[in-house]
Amino acid sequence: MAEQTTRTTGNDAPLSAAKNPDPRAMAAPGAYIEKDDQLVGRTVSVNRPREELYAFWRDFTNLARFMENIEGISVLDERRSHWVVMAPGDRMVEWDSVVTEDVPGSVIAWASVKGADVRNSGRVEFRDSTNGRGTVVTVTIVYDPPGGAVGKALAKLLQREPNIQARRDLRRFKQLMETGEIATAQPPGAAPRGR
Repeated sequence: MAEQTTRTTGNDAPLSAAKNPDPRAMAAPGAYIEKDDQLVGRTVSVNRPREELYAFWRDFTNLARFMENIEGISVLDERRSHWVVMAPGDRMVEWDSVVTEDVPGSVIAWASVKGADVRNSGRVEFRDSTNGRGTVVTVTIVYDPPGGAVGKALAKLLQREPNIQARRDLRRFKQLMETGEIATAQPPGAAPRGR
């Protein structure tokens, strides 16, 4: 079995830190990657055991607890799920996703199925921290921005661009897993920002 590529072509940086990442280096076997696809990579350290973090993430219904743009995820079976996500302009996008790799306690990878409103694939890795303090969580996502460059610029302007969201969502994941809650400056019952 071929080993998953975790570094970019011609660069020794991991995908999540590369200056000029190549989305094709991250693609799941058989995934269709186009020239204009975007790559997002983020890493966070969480002071919890990796098996616990993996188990929480693997129950995809939990993702809406810390990912701001997710309106809902329905688990269809062990490998398939249906996602409903808020896009720029208060528009909803939907897709079905299939798990392409699942290594308990270590890796979850997925890809949207044909016909998705936003074609995407990704991978989350859980590694023990080298300093013995919890787990290093790395998320890498390849996506086709709706509307091309204009759509990406609009998403960035409205703070709904996946690169911005990934940073925020991983920070919220860390807070939730370490403290059991997500800190917010909003009073209880206030409408979420941007809606």
